[in-house]
Amino acid sequence: MGKPKFSRKKYETPSHPWQADRIKTENELSRKYGLKNKREIWKAQTALRRYRGQARGLLAKIDSGNPQIKKESEQLLMYLTRMNILPLNSTLDDVLALQTEPILSRRLQTLTYLKGLANTPRQARQLISHGHIAIEDRRITVPSYMVTKDEENKIGYAANSPLNDLLHPARPSSEFKSIPIKKEDKSEESKDKSKGEKPAKTDKAKKDIAEEKPSKKVTAQEEKPGESEAKKKPADSEKQSEKPESKDEPIEGKIEDKKKSDDDKEGGE
Repeated sequence: MGKPKFSRKKYETPSHPWQADRIKTENELSRKYGLKNKREIWKAQTALRRYRGQARGLLAKIDSGNPQIKKESEQLLMYLTRMNILPLNSTLDDVLALQTEPILSRRLQTLTYLKGLANTPRQARQLISHGHIAIEDRRITVPSYMVTKDEENKIGYAANSPLNDLLHPARPSSEFKSIPIKKEDKSEESKDKSKGEKPAKTDKAKKDIAEEKPSKKVTAQEEKPGESEAKKKPADSEKQSEKPESKDEPIEGKIEDKKKSDDDKEGGE
């Protein structure tokens, strides 16, 4: 039994501390539901493991015709429907198909946010721990409290809470709508994108390329000869104008100097 002061653990820790996929999923769940630590996820996983183990044992003995097995299976299904984890007329096979999120969605913290009593799941946790949330005039300060189907519509602010005032700043506005917490199907979205959107884009791109390329080539071919001639002509004219000036001017100057020198010699004789 152990000491009453030190209660036993209500959860089982993972078999290995460092597993990338497990750590990634746990981080997503803790961010999604505003959990304080991974221990709350492990508690939900332990409860789920207990339900599934019980259903697995009952399925193995259900063909024996023992009335006790039938009674226990009905009690298990009745409890899960009362907690709104499973719908009505469920079977033991539905228990084996359960995941962790249906259990986390029944926590008082999650339902407080979904009812629109808080702006975020983390604010819902704060309001519960500070004693602002009650179920039918019964104040509850445990965010992980599992709410039954009958208690779900009785969640509200405590009678003595200042949040009953409509003008309280911490209270969500009347236009506020909580975003439903749902699991995204990334695989289906990726398949739809790969099947539907990508071919349409590639076809359009191919058509645009087929229409644009010839026009660009034709324009380039038409423009190049005209541009080349226009560029060559001014270049040639500049060269021709520069060459005679640079060569003729110094030659004429030399000839005139020679004539002057010859005239000076004849006059001296």
